[in-house]
Amino acid sequence: MTASAPDRLRALLAKPGFVVMPAVWDGLSAKLAASAGFETAFLSGSCVAASRLGGPDLDLVSFGEMLDSFQMVHNAAPRTLVLADGDHGYGNAMNVQRVVSTYGRAGAAAVLIEDKITPRALTAAGKPCLPREEARMKIRAAVEAAKESGILVLARTDCRPTQGIDEAVARIEMFVQEGADIFLLDSPADEDEIRRAVAAAGGRPSFSVLSPGAPRATPTQAEAAAMGYKIGTFPTGMLSPAVAAMKAGLAALAAGESESSAALPPPELRATLGYGDYDAQAKPFITG
Repeated sequence: MTASAPDRLRALLAKPGFVVMPAVWDGLSAKLAASAGFETAFLSGSCVAASRLGGPDLDLVSFGEMLDSFQMVHNAAPRTLVLADGDHGYGNAMNVQRVVSTYGRAGAAAVLIEDKITPRALTAAGKPCLPREEARMKIRAAVEAAKESGILVLARTDCRPTQGIDEAVARIEMFVQEGADIFLLDSPADEDEIRRAVAAAGGRPSFSVLSPGAPRATPTQAEAAAMGYKIGTFPTGMLSPAVAAMKAGLAALAAGESESSAALPPPELRATLGYGDYDAQAKPFITG
């Protein structure tokens, strides 16, 4: 019997070594990550917002859109262990349960649930968070719903910028008590805060966001592993180069050229997209 995605992720996390988890948003990004040898991927809300809305990640993407994106990712790379971004659960604790159950049934290996307030204030700045006990109940609801499929729960706290590191560490300890599997402190200021958060996880895996550019400590992969992180994701790791390449392609067209100098040779592009695979799979069904 084939092991489930959550069980396979548990086995991977039990092995030594730092897990590099690219952020994906659609079938092509998932397929490329899998072809490059990555066993895991993060279905990133910020990447989905960029690709679907052409805009920033400011709680405008719906759960239905995220689930549709997950299905594209899962269909294109069915063996990839996907961490689905459940954001704030799209409502109260009962909404959280629906999100966790739905992702679990759909084949996700893990789901992220955070403690931000929704709907957000009408500003791009700041991440106000729920009171501690309301945050507890969201994670409690997530852990309870996860029992159906075995999906892992990643509990994230965003309260560091608004309520301080002591409160953030206390929330991680609380999420451990509630039975979450993986933990994320958003926006750590420095190495000391990272080490405090990792210690608060009590030996369970800690998750890090390592793309540069945001106002947070951003260690290298080697530094993150040395500090005790188990998983690192890179939300702009593919997205930013993809945007740069598209801009270069458009600039080449505007300059009267046929393609950018960075474009793949046509045979490589066709191979990457799977034209040959289609022909091989269709061959048994050709008549005559």
